[in-house]
Amino acid sequence: MTRPLVHLICGSTGAGKTTYAIKICSEVGGVRFSIDEWMATMFWMDSPWPLDSAWSIERVERCYAQMWRTASEIAGRSVAVVLDWQRARYADLAAKASLPVKLHFLDIPVDERWRRVLLRNTDRGATHQLPFEVTREMFDFVESMWEPPTAAEVAALRGETVAG
Repeated sequence: MTRPLVHLICGSTGAGKTTYAIKICSEVGGVRFSIDEWMATMFWMDSPWPLDSAWSIERVERCYAQMWRTASEIAGRSVAVVLDWQRARYADLAAKASLPVKLHFLDIPVDERWRRVLLRNTDRGATHQLPFEVTREMFDFVESMWEPPTAAEVAALRGETVAG
């Protein structure tokens, strides 16, 4: 079996994607790409308040594109990369680049994820990259859009489900 070079971490808000991605990087000697970190470093300090979704989406898309350009170059040199968002997009791009993929689905119950978000809002630990607290309204909005991977998707991406 070919060693995966692209690790895709997926889960809804508060699932622990960043923490898990750090763990996987340590295990495989990989390089991690996190949309929250890129946005925090490059754009959040300049964001309008209240947040403007069009402004945010434009910058998120720029980050996704640059993250993939960099990640695919690294993976092309046989170094694993770990991406913690946009699994379908990155799975398609990896397939087009003939890079082997592994999906890691963090299947954490909603109540536990909300508890983690509240804790993260309060302690502002190392994995909290947003310049604002995630409100219940924000959490529920993302939750309404979240689509967990199907069993077929997990199988197709040589994936594993991590239950919590």
